[in-house]
Amino acid sequence: MLWINFLHIYQPVNTDAYNITEATEKSYLRIVRALEENREIKFTININGCLFLRWEELGYQDLIRRIGELIKRGQLEITGNAAYHPLLPLIPLAEAKKQILESEEIFKKYFGNDFKLKGFFFSEMAYSKEVAALVKSLGYEWTVLDEISLNGKIGNHDFSKNYVDKNSGLKIIFRSRELSNSFVPGTIGKMIENNKELAITATDGELYGLRYIDQTGKLEKLLKQRNLKTLTVSEFLKQNIEEKNTAVVNSSWESTEEELKNNKSYILWQDKDKEIQNSLWDLANLAYRTIEENKHDSNYIWARWHLVRGLASCTFWWASGKDFKESFGPLAWSPDEIERGSNELIRAIRALENIETREVKMKSEKMYIEIKRKIWEQHWTYYWKKNIDKNL
Repeated sequence: MLWINFLHIYQPVNTDAYNITEATEKSYLRIVRALEENREIKFTININGCLFLRWEELGYQDLIRRIGELIKRGQLEITGNAAYHPLLPLIPLAEAKKQILESEEIFKKYFGNDFKLKGFFFSEMAYSKEVAALVKSLGYEWTVLDEISLNGKIGNHDFSKNYVDKNSGLKIIFRSRELSNSFVPGTIGKMIENNKELAITATDGELYGLRYIDQTGKLEKLLKQRNLKTLTVSEFLKQNIEEKNTAVVNSSWESTEEELKNNKSYILWQDKDKEIQNSLWDLANLAYRTIEENKHDSNYIWARWHLVRGLASCTFWWASGKDFKESFGPLAWSPDEIERGSNELIRAIRALENIETREVKMKSEKMYIEIKRKIWEQHWTYYWKKNIDKNL
């Protein structure tokens, strides 16, 4: 059986150190160790550029070195990405380009100036035609998307075929959502027993240890099975000559058929009915415009330092209130995490030295205070206690 396993490894750059340490010790190191112990196994992994910065800060230089060795051996393929994990279709294309290029520079820092990237990962697999065209123009060849992105339907295409996005020219492989939303090693083991030929999965790397405690070592046992074959995505695309042109649908790996039918491709991060999300985007857009208008400000670099952290998709995801318990995830509501993102956005504006920004500073402070009021009012009146007592 052939298993194409794509893993997404990311922690918000401004998260507390213990969160990164816990995910690294429980999941990321486990994945690296599993590859080192099974030299014939190959995975494709997205690691957002900002995580490398935090790993270096926290003393994980040896982990970075080991990842580099796996890349040299051909066991690990790394994809390009936007450094700070923004939802690319919802930010300006100029900002998307900056973050993609910054991530490339981070990779060159750790893996050498000749380090080349073929694949690209859209944060949350959030695809749009405009961003896809940008990614292709920067030299990327392929991407991985959720199966719903093909035509807005689940379970409606042949995973063994290569697809080409006729909007951008990017080659695409699609993950199986059903397989990816399971505990994948257990599912793959059963598929091998049933003589299945192919599985394409894409999950968060935290599935392996942090979100799912695999006490029996199913992952490690699976990788030792002789009738399991793995390839990187680039290798899989090369061995399949037949390609099919298709128009990819604007979507994410969380999109539902109903949402896409109603043109709500990114509703998890931008829902017109979610007052807090709308207010966050108002502040984010104001921060972006203000900083871009002050590129010559003496504190421009520091203003952007905060801006990119506030634009991370997590800021808006945690305000959605969606329950992910069926896919090993939490309830997507955290007043502290929403506040963390809004803090970065207001600090981005505060950082500017230009006296001409006084008026926009006052406007943004009022917006920020109102966001904080809404966050905690909603938390204490709706989520606190009720989300435990009524299992919301």
